[in-house]
Amino acid sequence: MCRLYAMHANEPTRVECGLVKAQNALMEQSREDMQGYAHGHGWGVADYADGVPLVEKQTWAAFHGEHFARNAARIYARTVVAHVRRATVGGTSIENTHPFHHGKWIFAHNGTVPNFERVRPVILDHMDPLHRTEITGTTDSEHVFRYLMSLFLRHPERGLKETVRVGLEQVIAWSKEIEPQARIGLNIVLTDGEHVIGTRFNRSLHYLVRDHVFSCPICGKPHVHHAASTAYQAVEIASEPVTFGEDWYEIPDHTIYSIAEDFRLDMEPLGRGRAGVEQGERS
Repeated sequence: MCRLYAMHANEPTRVECGLVKAQNALMEQSREDMQGYAHGHGWGVADYADGVPLVEKQTWAAFHGEHFARNAARIYARTVVAHVRRATVGGTSIENTHPFHHGKWIFAHNGTVPNFERVRPVILDHMDPLHRTEITGTTDSEHVFRYLMSLFLRHPERGLKETVRVGLEQVIAWSKEIEPQARIGLNIVLTDGEHVIGTRFNRSLHYLVRDHVFSCPICGKPHVHHAASTAYQAVEIASEPVTFGEDWYEIPDHTIYSIAEDFRLDMEPLGRGRAGVEQGERS
């Protein structure tokens, strides 16, 4: 169980309030979320500079010290992914801390793959050697990420969203083969800085759409240096609403979404029994 946050906009945007200053900012969720759980087993923040991911991770709680707050304050980007961890699979280490990255890709996960010690060999058996050898940690999250990257490497013609659908439905199927009643949690966000794909599967998830420049209710200032000729657009995704009094909407459970060119969420059902298509593909 973890908490994640993502922002994608058509202009560089500051995220300090959502990460640090808001009533239910991610830093506050690391101390205690709305369910009363702490997420103190590490934090990570990723953004893009000239198309290259910048990833900062630490193994202590986001609310400890000033490092998380200082890192959040410097971010001014079009795409941001942040995560605070409550460890369920894998110990506390930098290697197990989200977000994970490969090349231009950034990935974060909220949830757990049940019986991962039994699911792991199956995932590895269906993973491309390139990604199998680059695994550095012991989490279910990193293995799912590398499996999705393997599928995209083998079948780029499917497109990213369909790759994520096929891959996650396969992981769900493998998990159910071992324990049909186990409750798998697969809230993910995957981005290359230009495209954002995510899912909600058995964990809470909300979104907020912004279609104009606004004065932040927390700091009282705009979060962008806006060009008057551009219509500002942005989407924020979060495990829990980070601000109160704004129009956060719940993403339906068992959903795969993508952020469209007009910065709206395209949502479709996830987990409709189409898994198994990868069973014959082994490295």
